[in-house]
Amino acid sequence: MIKKILSRSYIAFIFLFLYAPIAILIFFSFNKARGRGVFTGFTLNWYRELFSNDLILHSFFNTIIVASISSILATILGTMAAIGINSFNKKMKNAVMGVTYISIINPEIVTGISLMLLFVIMKLKFGFTTLILAHITFNVPYVILNVLPKLRQQDNSLYEAALDLGCTPSMAFWKVVIPDILPGILAGFLMALTYSLDDFVVSYFTSGITSQTLPITIYSMTRKRVSPEINAISTVIFIVVLVSLVIMNLKEIKKEKYLLQLKRKIHK
Repeated sequence: MIKKILSRSYIAFIFLFLYAPIAILIFFSFNKARGRGVFTGFTLNWYRELFSNDLILHSFFNTIIVASISSILATILGTMAAIGINSFNKKMKNAVMGVTYISIINPEIVTGISLMLLFVIMKLKFGFTTLILAHITFNVPYVILNVLPKLRQQDNSLYEAALDLGCTPSMAFWKVVIPDILPGILAGFLMALTYSLDDFVVSYFTSGITSQTLPITIYSMTRKRVSPEINAISTVIFIVVLVSLVIMNLKEIKKEKYLLQLKRKIHK
């Protein structure tokens, strides 16, 4: 009984530690006063100001554009790389994966400065091009690590059977291999999208004046004084993510129930 109480208390403490700051942020996004010490009354004024703030909206759209393009390209490149790595022998595979892990373990500030110096040497103008290239660079390894396990789990006999039944290698690849590893590809894409939306350090060193993302804009705003508009936009982002997760989970539950009912019908 005591062990059960301690276990639940520990879990409650962890959740409180994780979500209490977010709850405070949301609470003060409705505060009339600019300060964060006293709640003087309820208002939606900061949300109105947020959606009329051209700088924040421009940075937000920049973030969406960069994250979308870089995630799609990183997913394509990462999937192709994973398929290639999977066909290597053990020694070559270990060597390539070692290099892949280095880019993940490497501190972001080192990656950001390295890419900045590379773009300077290449004489590339800092802007959307350099920002997207930088995001693709740090996203590709995450896609590889999501796709490779699915390739290892794949039954090669299915691909060979498709060839025996008259499929060309390219047709068998698109009809058999891709659908089989699709969950890994989607997981890699979502991880790349999340990291791209959230990135600050690499973006700080590789963005131009007109291509600043939302994290950079928020950082520049907090250097002087934390505006309640930051609380408002953080609340909006949190709610959008929360609603998306709830919808995805409900779809998964519905899918599982449907499959369970289908299995029961088959057994009957």
